[in-house]
Amino acid sequence: MRIALASDHAAIELKAALRDWLIEQGHEVADLGPDTADSVDYPDYGYKLASVVADGTAERGIAICGSGIGISIAVNRHPALRCALVSEPLSAALAREHNDANAIALGARLTGIEMAKACVEAFLNTEFGGDRHARRVGKLGNPPITPDTIETLQ
Repeated sequence: MRIALASDHAAIELKAALRDWLIEQGHEVADLGPDTADSVDYPDYGYKLASVVADGTAERGIAICGSGIGISIAVNRHPALRCALVSEPLSAALAREHNDANAIALGARLTGIEMAKACVEAFLNTEFGGDRHARRVGKLGNPPITPDTIETLQ
């Protein structure tokens, strides 16, 4: 699988560890930066990751910053991206199964390398469930300006 990784300065060590591990697993990996611990702005890297996933250059994205929060917000600014902030494998699997997430975000200051690997593995190995979730996922990329009604979900 083609996977893009991006981080901020707080997460370069976790990003490098995941990059090397993913390559060992046989994935094609694009490391979108940064390359040093010099201070950078996480939105720049989140936007870059969103762009390569949206245009199909990468099939999935992994975004990492100190908490995972800021970079996930940046990635989700792109209407074609569904980036879930995850901290354990179940949330990573459900992000794929229920939300067809095409990216996940991790917090380098909150998630150790083994837990991060477990999250990535669950994310990459879970298929989208489709069915009732497809209608909901379709709405994520096309939000109404002002909702008139709220549908009752079954």
